[in-house]
Amino acid sequence: MAVRQSTLRLALGGALLLPTAALAADRTIDSEAGPLRVTTVTDDLSRPWGFEFLPDGAMLVTEKAGTMRIVGQDGKVGGPIAGVPKVDAGGQGGLLDVALDPDFATNRLIYFTYAERGEGGNSTAIGKARLSPNGRALENVQKIFTQMPKYDGPNHFGSRIVFDREGHLFAGFGERSDNRIREKAQTLDNHLGKVIRIDRDGSVPEGNPFATREGAKPEIWSYGHRNIQGGALNPETGAVWFSEHGPKGGDEVNIVEPGQNYGWPLVSYGVNYDGTPVGTGKESGEGLTPPILHWTPVIGASGMAFYTGEAVPAWKGSAFFGGLATRELVRVKFDGPKPVAEERLLQDFGKRIRDVKQGPDGAIYVATDDGAIMRVAPAT
Repeated sequence: MAVRQSTLRLALGGALLLPTAALAADRTIDSEAGPLRVTTVTDDLSRPWGFEFLPDGAMLVTEKAGTMRIVGQDGKVGGPIAGVPKVDAGGQGGLLDVALDPDFATNRLIYFTYAERGEGGNSTAIGKARLSPNGRALENVQKIFTQMPKYDGPNHFGSRIVFDREGHLFAGFGERSDNRIREKAQTLDNHLGKVIRIDRDGSVPEGNPFATREGAKPEIWSYGHRNIQGGALNPETGAVWFSEHGPKGGDEVNIVEPGQNYGWPLVSYGVNYDGTPVGTGKESGEGLTPPILHWTPVIGASGMAFYTGEAVPAWKGSAFFGGLATRELVRVKFDGPKPVAEERLLQDFGKRIRDVKQGPDGAIYVATDDGAIMRVAPAT
């Protein structure tokens, strides 16, 4: 059942200090938690796609065209980090997500996804590198995974990276959009429309559901996905959640379980862009795992973060989702895996929200397609 915008009265959870006096408040907005201050950390980026907070509070940011930068706590944008591999930045492709190794504090390793060109077209790859101590270069850059097959198309590369509690790397990939290729989301001899699980060196860990099946790609964890652009680890259960774009209707949030088929393109809560039915024309089917949440009309779900901070205690149990299509930040309150209420924020800013993170200060930060990172926190 889809969750619509609803009323959820929240108590304000206390004061929050700004990380630096250099940040000027853009606007104070109303919310169900009381007044929020929305502050622009920087608007000097070029199409940021993913970002992560470093231990010192700075942000490591990817820009779609192929640049990686560090944004300081003062909002200053650093120069391009050397060593980023060449990316295929056409259409929806480019330099995409970035994630820190679970042991980054001691090994300074990072992981990133990007569209690469090769024989037969392009696809999404996962790179691994060490961020130099001064943050100016990537060292010992390795490609640890390549989505197969390559396909000559501009759309649906995905992708997001999530680490589970055991340190396995999960990544979600698109099915490349076109009718003639998207059916491969239902077969196991490829990585299109799949979530994969690998170890941090790119090898296949024990327990992957199709590792011993003849003809199947051993990295596959789940299948039947459309275009995954949000993901996070549930802090209460340790489960990996991914969000994906629907067609005309039917954005989904899924808890990815081993070996499960999430239905695309056999079923969908939406329809094709020309109005024709998707697959069977049904929303569900026997043997297919339904989403725990879907949106029709779509929000263009991109970026996802569970809230665990102390700045707004009543936000705990909520997840935040970026909306590319609706240009807003969507907060969903969950009772276990069940969505129970929804609130929509930042609509008046009119920005396509690409990624969402909780900061070390307990605020919510969003990256927008027009080059900004904004901070959302209590106004008091």
